[in-house]
Amino acid sequence: MENNVNGQQQPPEVSAEDIFTQRVNKIGEWRSSGVEPFGRAFECSGRIAEIRAKFVPETEVHVAAAGRVTAYRIMGKSIFADLKDSTGKIQLYVHKDNLGEPAFLLFKKIDIGDFIGVEGKLFTTRTGEVTIKISKFELLSKSLRTLPEKWHGLTDVEHIYRQRYLDLIVNEKSRDVFKKRFAIISEIRRFLAEKQFTEVETPMLQYLAGGAAAKPFETFYEALHAPMFMRIAPELYLKRLLVGGFEKIYELNRNFRNEGMSRKHNPEFTMIEIYQAFGDCRTMMDLIEGLVTTVAQNVFGTLKIDHGDGKIIDLTPPWRRVTYDDLVKEKAGADWFDITPAERAERAKGMGLHVDPKFLDFEVTHEVYEKLIESTLIQPTFVTRLPSVLVPLAKACADNNNYVDVYELEINGQEISPGYSELNDPVEQRRRFEEQAKRAGAKEGAIDEDFLTALEYGMPPAGGMGIGIDRLVMLLTASESIRDVILFPHLKPVHK
Repeated sequence: MENNVNGQQQPPEVSAEDIFTQRVNKIGEWRSSGVEPFGRAFECSGRIAEIRAKFVPETEVHVAAAGRVTAYRIMGKSIFADLKDSTGKIQLYVHKDNLGEPAFLLFKKIDIGDFIGVEGKLFTTRTGEVTIKISKFELLSKSLRTLPEKWHGLTDVEHIYRQRYLDLIVNEKSRDVFKKRFAIISEIRRFLAEKQFTEVETPMLQYLAGGAAAKPFETFYEALHAPMFMRIAPELYLKRLLVGGFEKIYELNRNFRNEGMSRKHNPEFTMIEIYQAFGDCRTMMDLIEGLVTTVAQNVFGTLKIDHGDGKIIDLTPPWRRVTYDDLVKEKAGADWFDITPAERAERAKGMGLHVDPKFLDFEVTHEVYEKLIESTLIQPTFVTRLPSVLVPLAKACADNNNYVDVYELEINGQEISPGYSELNDPVEQRRRFEEQAKRAGAKEGAIDEDFLTALEYGMPPAGGMGIGIDRLVMLLTASESIRDVILFPHLKPVHK
């Protein structure tokens, strides 16, 4: 017989397979007692946190609650148990005289992990614990497997990601991170709605994967007998909407990039892209600074995020603004852009960087930025005026066509958001697309002609930006891996 005494699930000598068998057998025991162990709807007085909050001591209140049993202690003619839902837990007091002997004997068959519904009166114990003295209960769903041990929870990282449902049951910290994630997304939408932005939806299946430089996932559309791509970015469709007359729009949804997985990358990720007609790069800098600080203050109650080991990320505005070239000169030398490309390559090697002989000159400089500078930008930093060759969809700076009027927002050593003064010149856009396709060795037809046609009808000057939602959640919850903030991150398949 399975032992639930004192909240301990099992003696260590009982195997998981034996427990599973015992619990499967209990299904028959319940049914022979006239109880269906996989029940139906149960009407509650409210969620457990609401029930606790509304209780006034010294009053008698009849309540109904439902949740999972997470602890169980038999004490003679009494049983104490913990009932938990998504909002919290409450103690149950079960007494033979109050429940009646037949129902009391049935309750003794309850296992940790079972879902039950209960009715009874609220009271406080001598230790001040809010408790339901139950007069009736229903088995709502029988659990056939044991939960991870109460005090240590689910600690194996692989199991945490593969069996997120167990992680959410037993790890309060994980559950809190995802509650915060949902609150962050809700607050973003509220913030943008207040500023009269409209949320829109654009295709995830696309004939051409455009809007970013990344390797797409490929598929095939049987009904149209055509190859298709999962989108890498919604940008080109959102700009079509600017052409069509929508002036303040955003899309918050998934993008897909068939590239590597790491602490900062998941091939399927959540992104928001925002566009404002008649704005520019500075419009977007002001917008994201206001958005992030509002979200942090309203969800977390602070602009100072503690990442441990003494690292405090201070989101208090104004945020630093510095040009790409100035950062490179700070790291690689004030004369970096005055020396020859060959000398730059040699200096980069001397700084410990791998410089492929096939690298173009701008790629050597960008290697310095990506490998030696980006990770050092811990406090919020807008990196501005990037080389135009890196950003084919942005408007050139008014004073120098070699640079584009953009920012990259870096916080805690990683890019949180890029923002642009959007390119709306269809002739220049075509030239850049062709140049980019040539460098990438793209096949003929890889340029999005429909998008260029849309631009030829006229797109207003606009500011645009993207925000990596997963990375923003990592930042605000002080999570170290992107897998900690995605409910079901991609993992290598388990081969049995």
